[in-house]
Amino acid sequence: MAVCARLCGVGPARGCRRRQQRRGPAETAAADSEADTDPEEERIEAGPARCSLLELPPELLVEIFASLPGTDLPSLAQVCSRFRRILHTDTIWRRRCREEYGVCENLRKLEITGVSCRDVYAKLLHRYRHILGLWQPDIGPYGGLLNVVIVKRDEFSTKCNQTDHHRMSGGRQEEFRTWLREEWGRTLEDIFHEHMQELILMKFIYTSQYDNCLTYRRIYLPPSHPDDLIKPGLFKGTYGSHGLEIVMLSFHGSRARGTKITGDPNIPAGQQTVEIDLQRRIQLPDVENLRNFNELSRIVLEVREQVRQEQEAGEGPAPHREPAVKDPEGPPAKASKEAGPGAEAAEQSSTSGQGQPFVLPAGVSSRNEDYPRTCRLCFYGTGLIAGHGFTSPERTPGVFVLFDEDRFGFLWLELKSFSLYSRVQATFQNADAPSPQAFDEMLRNIQSLTS
Repeated sequence: MAVCARLCGVGPARGCRRRQQRRGPAETAAADSEADTDPEEERIEAGPARCSLLELPPELLVEIFASLPGTDLPSLAQVCSRFRRILHTDTIWRRRCREEYGVCENLRKLEITGVSCRDVYAKLLHRYRHILGLWQPDIGPYGGLLNVVIVKRDEFSTKCNQTDHHRMSGGRQEEFRTWLREEWGRTLEDIFHEHMQELILMKFIYTSQYDNCLTYRRIYLPPSHPDDLIKPGLFKGTYGSHGLEIVMLSFHGSRARGTKITGDPNIPAGQQTVEIDLQRRIQLPDVENLRNFNELSRIVLEVREQVRQEQEAGEGPAPHREPAVKDPEGPPAKASKEAGPGAEAAEQSSTSGQGQPFVLPAGVSSRNEDYPRTCRLCFYGTGLIAGHGFTSPERTPGVFVLFDEDRFGFLWLELKSFSLYSRVQATFQNADAPSPQAFDEMLRNIQSLTS
């Protein structure tokens, strides 16, 4: 009986509609005339009656409605006139604009001009939601990264995270000087390397042809998983004479991939620039031996030979095996199904509380000499190299070096070159993939366009 009272919220249990529906009229009359002798039930019946949603105060209904998805609110407005009046409260729609689309800075200004947050949500954000987020412009091998955000009611702005190109009164020369200062932070006279000057001029001429007509492809941020080595996302990487390029780091089981969002004439945007085998951890030699390029080369080539033998035998790396080079300070890290191999290795490194000294071997070039001198982990990987025009592409061995949560490096063995990658700290709204399958499909699509 007490359960019926709580479910129906009608106060005394003897008036419970649920019980009356199960009885005949005579039984109901007899039950009403009986004295209820259950002390527990008497205590519950003496409590306050349950009220319905319609009886809640307006301020509480505003809080409840504001927590619902904006697409559900129009249906809620059809329930009754009271709900419809409450749903005109801007507080509700202001919260939906903030939580669903990340728009909050300009809403107050719009309200002052008489534009309601409800109109902003219904007529702008929801209507044009499909164009918000990250996009990759089709600019030949260079690619790009475009972040589409809402600014005003009747327009949207595009913020390019690579470079904006504008017509200037000084003509092409002034545009080139401005572009060079924004892209490289220096003038052409400061760049003494002749080959680098040629690459810079080629990129400016090529990208300037795409001022008026561009095709954009949707870009999703990679999904994250607790077992990932570090948080996936966008990183700025150094590529020698080509300068800075944007790379997307994503994790796929026992492997990590770096996909170019911006590219160059050798390796265009959309291609997988590096691939890391998280089951093949490499223990670097001590600092003195690490300075010797031949010693590092020997270690990496031993791993490559092991990979080649496994591929010829038609075998993949065992899920529970020792890394290619054992760690003298403790037992080798092993991959398991419960935790990803990268996450387990990272956990062991963080548990020790100490990083490993790191220096570039003699003869290895780096565009950024200000790289960290301590690393957490190293893994075997391969990097994609090719001739001009993406001719004769091939994957060559290298070393993936994890410095911290926001920086990693890749040492290209054949090129004797080192690339340093730093996380892009900007926050992007409406850029998450709807599913892991949608993200994988996006990677295949942008790669197929430049293959």
